[in-house]
Amino acid sequence: MELDIFKFTFLAVLQGITEFLPVSSSAHLILPKELFGWEDQGLVFDVAVHVGSLIAVVSYLRRDIATLFMAWMRSCVGKGTDKDGRVAWFIVLATIPAGVGGLLFNDAVEQYSRSMLLIGFTSIFFGIVLYFADKYEGVRKPMDSMNIKTAIIIGFAQLVALIPGTSRSGITLTAGLFCGLDRTAAAKFSFLLAIPIIVASGLFKGLEMIETGTSGQWAILFYAIAVSAIVSFACIHYFLSLITRIGFLPFVIYRVLLGLLLLAIYFLRVA
Repeated sequence: MELDIFKFTFLAVLQGITEFLPVSSSAHLILPKELFGWEDQGLVFDVAVHVGSLIAVVSYLRRDIATLFMAWMRSCVGKGTDKDGRVAWFIVLATIPAGVGGLLFNDAVEQYSRSMLLIGFTSIFFGIVLYFADKYEGVRKPMDSMNIKTAIIIGFAQLVALIPGTSRSGITLTAGLFCGLDRTAAAKFSFLLAIPIIVASGLFKGLEMIETGTSGQWAILFYAIAVSAIVSFACIHYFLSLITRIGFLPFVIYRVLLGLLLLAIYFLRVA
């Protein structure tokens, strides 16, 4: 991958922002290529931003993660399962559908991951679904009150995120809201659920890079990790603050406008 520092920084910032926002990272990463003619970001970039995002979410939610992990360990050794222990098990359960789906459909996802037409439509459609989920009237509950049904629904929603343009965080947030979680609970569970997926993806791509990477690529890798981590951390912080005050409407509008832009570019090129 040969990119100058400006392009590489731009892409790292872009991915760092969109990894946890409900706006679809694939919809954004296709734009520089289509608008500016930039080459595909490649394996180095993918590894770097995933590791950076992982560092950010683990750092930001470190207290929650420690609490959940200790509760999970207590349940594993037969000391009982409290509310935190149940949430930890729900994260494990909700990870399974996407993990299995990723292994089974990885080739198909790669094939359509750069389809502007598909990403444009899914960006709009799932943005509208997020709007109705946020407006859904019902009792809003904290994360520690969720049940196994909610975990299963969110888990299969994450499987839907294999469709390019859906947004993993967007679809899990949407499912959580429809299941009655409050905004902060839906967002935090979505972020926690991202950790095993990012770890698996990072390890998979990292093994590929160990086999094919060069010393120059490793230098770029560490730079992109730092950029992605800083941007992702800030993004998580301000996102949680924003949604408690104004909800998800700004993200819905943004998704629809982005999808319309992608569709306009596509149809102008095929006309």
